[in-house]
Amino acid sequence: MSFTVLVPARLASTRLPDKPLADIAGLPMIVRVAQRAALSSARAVVVAADHADIVAACAAHGVRAVLTRRDHATGSDRLAEACALLGLDGDDTVINVQGDEPLIEPSLIDACAALLDARGDCVMSTAAHAIDSLRELDNPNVVKVVLDAAGRALYFSRAPIPWWRDGRASGAAAPPSPAPLRHIGLYGYRASFLRRFPALEPAPLERIESLEQLRVLWHGERIAVHVAAHAPGPGVDTPEDLERVRAIFAAA
Repeated sequence: MSFTVLVPARLASTRLPDKPLADIAGLPMIVRVAQRAALSSARAVVVAADHADIVAACAAHGVRAVLTRRDHATGSDRLAEACALLGLDGDDTVINVQGDEPLIEPSLIDACAALLDARGDCVMSTAAHAIDSLRELDNPNVVKVVLDAAGRALYFSRAPIPWWRDGRASGAAAPPSPAPLRHIGLYGYRASFLRRFPALEPAPLERIESLEQLRVLWHGERIAVHVAAHAPGPGVDTPEDLERVRAIFAAA
């Protein structure tokens, strides 16, 4: 199994300005993410940046980075350009690690890569874990996924899926068994598919749910899903998230 980790990094952020450069225990967050990803079995870890300041911060700490256009609409568009810059194509495996996940588990990266390597019927892989509370199940900021018998994604939604009709009617205080699954935003791609993905017509369901991965399913492609034993460490979306992660690093 051979794969490359690409980490998209965009300097602009509505809720947390200059997020990739936010300091976490003396290092920029994007460097922390790349260092964690480098603990996986990846042959290379490359940051796909939209700004020279990110490239410079990576270079200062020995992290490889490529400069991509600033006008990309999505992270997938940025990764597609990075694939072209790096000459990745065909069955080359690319793992997309989000640039705001400084606590990403290296073993989860490996699992996502291994799953795609084993599943020739799928163009992508991703991950999920069991949901243990109704509050999380009902939270629209928590993306849920349902699977088919072969462990492939049937649908992703911000809604509580599957809907437990009888349990909800009886006032159940916990999710059903087997547990619903929370989607983890880690993706594996075959490079050839990633390079053509931005040219695919956006799906109506994608627009409604604001979930880009629904475009893949809408066009008839398949996504294999690794079900992890536990939830990953917290990501960084807000200033409060950043303080939480800083505290975790300080206590380590």
